[in-house]
Amino acid sequence: MSELKHIHILGICGTFMGGIAAIAKQAGYRVTGCDANVYPPMSTQLEAQGIELIEGFDVSQLDLNPDVFVIGNVVSRGNPLMEEILNRSLPYASGPQWLADTLLRDKWVLGIAGTHGKTTTSSMLAWILEYAGLNPGFLIGGVPQNFDISARITESPFFVIEADEYDTAFFDKRSKFVHYHPRTAILNNLEFDHADIFADLAAIETQFHHLVRTVPGNGLVLSNGREAALTRVIKRGCWTPVECFGVNDGWSIDEANVVSLQGQVQGALQWDLMGEHNRMNALAALAAARHAGVPIAQGLAALSEFKNVKRRMEVRGTVNGITVYDDFAHHPTAIDTTVAGLRRKVGSTRILAVLEPRSNTMKLGVMKDALPTSLKDADLVFCYAGNLGWDARGALAPLGNKLTVKDDLNELIESIANVAQSGDQILVMSNGGFGGIHEKLLERLRRSK
Repeated sequence: MSELKHIHILGICGTFMGGIAAIAKQAGYRVTGCDANVYPPMSTQLEAQGIELIEGFDVSQLDLNPDVFVIGNVVSRGNPLMEEILNRSLPYASGPQWLADTLLRDKWVLGIAGTHGKTTTSSMLAWILEYAGLNPGFLIGGVPQNFDISARITESPFFVIEADEYDTAFFDKRSKFVHYHPRTAILNNLEFDHADIFADLAAIETQFHHLVRTVPGNGLVLSNGREAALTRVIKRGCWTPVECFGVNDGWSIDEANVVSLQGQVQGALQWDLMGEHNRMNALAALAAARHAGVPIAQGLAALSEFKNVKRRMEVRGTVNGITVYDDFAHHPTAIDTTVAGLRRKVGSTRILAVLEPRSNTMKLGVMKDALPTSLKDADLVFCYAGNLGWDARGALAPLGNKLTVKDDLNELIESIANVAQSGDQILVMSNGGFGGIHEKLLERLRRSK
């Protein structure tokens, strides 16, 4: 292990930094940390692992005298603790850089990048490697239900990481994934997102090409062959073998879940997950696992026992014959594929889509014009417009009388409960907690008995 024995993490309660804290603790470091909002469930998880948490960013934390301060990307200039770290020239590093330099240097890193599906694909891949006895480490931005933890470090050479294109820290505006140096890189898809930090799609393509530049010649790039943006990324220069998925001359899967490689049938996927996006995620995971030495047949067997990630079409409860789902979808493409997947499953049964436009991109209104089309397969649409900086009613007006928009969460819940009937599927989509709407809605439906 590195000579650095104690790290203090600024912004520890985010999923990513909390994951770093967990695996650093497992690796033998003393880990302390602080955040503006130290509350469950992350605080409970961290404290259960013996990690000391401090509320706020008071400069008195310098008295901890850690070997290095690890800085999360929620920390900006003007933060009192960060300002004093800079003033005193104390050692600091971003989360991705510290992770790469200290814990991943000798690992075979399998990095999963893309606008959509990173968490699910990372979870599938980690599970396939686990099923094959390879005992991988991983750092995933969600909780894979096959493991019930989001991060771990092991003695295995293999480490699966969700490779995010968001920027690294206030002092490092490169995407996080350029630090990981994966030997196996999945490029799952690429669309415009993160409008708060990227000017356009071309800017994100440049960052993806930076990632491609870091993959060694004896590694493998697995690219979604259906994505023009990824084709452009590869054409900018690639020094690594490339395999494409989603196309007939590469890895492909049909409606019956039969998997083929270069036209040769490899077997069938036996599972209950919905949607074309999950079939594509599975192809990417199977291909990456094969690169790590797992036969395709064994990968397919593993996926037959795969349990989806929490908040990915997760059933939160059924009341009076009404089922409430929780899903992380927040980008129009993800909303479209999620609703379409549920539609294929339930047929003509009514789908009530409930949306919170919460991501930075959605709050900016960059994607608002694409929302009506993304919700076309829903029978009714309910949108929470609290704290939005744009007119949800106007943007979603093409949905006509299918649409209900409310600025108050309780009013939104009442509107849903008043029209819900036995057999309905209520699909709640947000990348945040949505004010605990799932339990509140279930409770309100119980009172309707």
